[in-house]
Amino acid sequence: MVAAGRPVSFRVPEGRLLAGGDEILFDVAFPVLHGPYGEDGTIQGAFEMADTPYVGCGVTASALAMEKDFAKQVFSQQRIPTARWVAVHSDDFVNATSVVELIVRRLGLPVFVKPAELGSSVGVAKAGTEAELKDAIDDALRYGEKAIVEEFIDGREIEVAVLGGRASVPGEIVIQTDWYDYEAKYNDETSQFVAPARLTPPQSTVVRDLAERAFRALGCNGLARVDFFFEERGRGFVINEINTMPGFTPISGFPTMWQASGMTYSELCDELVQLVLRGD
Repeated sequence: MVAAGRPVSFRVPEGRLLAGGDEILFDVAFPVLHGPYGEDGTIQGAFEMADTPYVGCGVTASALAMEKDFAKQVFSQQRIPTARWVAVHSDDFVNATSVVELIVRRLGLPVFVKPAELGSSVGVAKAGTEAELKDAIDDALRYGEKAIVEEFIDGREIEVAVLGGRASVPGEIVIQTDWYDYEAKYNDETSQFVAPARLTPPQSTVVRDLAERAFRALGCNGLARVDFFFEERGRGFVINEINTMPGFTPISGFPTMWQASGMTYSELCDELVQLVLRGD
């Protein structure tokens, strides 16, 4: 797919927005850009250099949330339950056999392998054997210098939307596939997002509290979607990751959870802009 329309440019450090030859006047930037360059601190840094107010997390929180190894270290230090993991640097993987053996000793099999700084399940694989684990790490390292390997968690996928530090009612991803991979997210029409999630009131309170704690732990502001696994007969809620600029169409998880909490899509967008204008 190729985008159509006039070319758009944002000029740094003067903070001018140009569409074709026309200058667009604005008060607040709303960077609805998912993934690299949109929620990893890159565009946020450009806004900072141009002294331009913008919606969402700042440079540090955005970069931390995108770098899964660093984010997990923060969660662990703050005693927020997270999946056990091993970080693998490309330089270390020259001795692949010993790295694979170490991971299996620590985490067992199966495991999930993912690039440290991507999203949308790009480059993510489930590995059930040592051979599959080696191949999965090789593939993940094609996307960057670091991969992470996480223990397998047999649990429900629960999400919470956080707005200005307060949590929405939780939502739940219901899938028919083995796990929520790229195909399940974007091409499988049997996947569903349900809000509110099917949780008891005490369970909902616990996961909302954890989402708010995770939001504060990374120094987030504005908005974020916090993703969890729910081991009903085990550890309870285990954080997976934070998305600092989640999908934002009217049917995406973040707006859907706020709609289930009593806030319309237009009210949500307005509140995000007001948070910036108020300096919150």
